[in-house]
Amino acid sequence: MEFTLNELSSQNFAFEYKKDGEKLAEIEWIQKGDVMVMNHTYVSDVLRGQGIAKKLLDRAAEYAREKNYKMEAVCSYVVAVFERSNDYNDVKA
Repeated sequence: MEFTLNELSSQNFAFEYKKDGEKLAEIEWIQKGDVMVMNHTYVSDVLRGQGIAKKLLDRAAEYAREKNYKMEAVCSYVVAVFERSNDYNDVKA
């Protein structure tokens, strides 16, 4: 599964997964300097239970590492994962 980086506006970005033109999953953030403010995660009912939200978060974290960005958890999913996992300590704002 490949996620596409989409610039929604000058400061708003998302990694998205689309199939047949339909958005089935995304993780969205607002870019504030070198901080990605993670504010939304969505996974369609069609894909639920397959770990897609985690894959999206992993891709966003990989992007943050590539760009030397930090991630601020605002979205409830990202907050929960950050609280229970040390895998993202290097990118936490």
